[in-house]
Amino acid sequence: MSETPAAEAPVPAEPSYDPAAPAPLGIERTATGNAEVDAQLERLGDVDHLAADGHVEVYEDVHQGLRGALTALDARPQPSSPYEHRS
Repeated sequence: MSETPAAEAPVPAEPSYDPAAPAPLGIERTATGNAEVDAQLERLGDVDHLAADGHVEVYEDVHQGLRGALTALDARPQPSSPYEHRS
């Protein structure tokens, strides 16, 4: 009796995605009404397409931008007094 070769078990297909690949988190960003801050928050979306080791650079950039926006709030000129303009 001759044996017929058994059908080989199907090889599992590779996943169609790389679980370690960058992927967007799908978090909505709500506008704050401050254009400078909103631009920094939008910049956070850049990490959706970067590997984890690229996140630090973006986070540091956004942090610096937000600190700058806060510092600018403190540095706004005070309303001038009517007594400052003497002729």
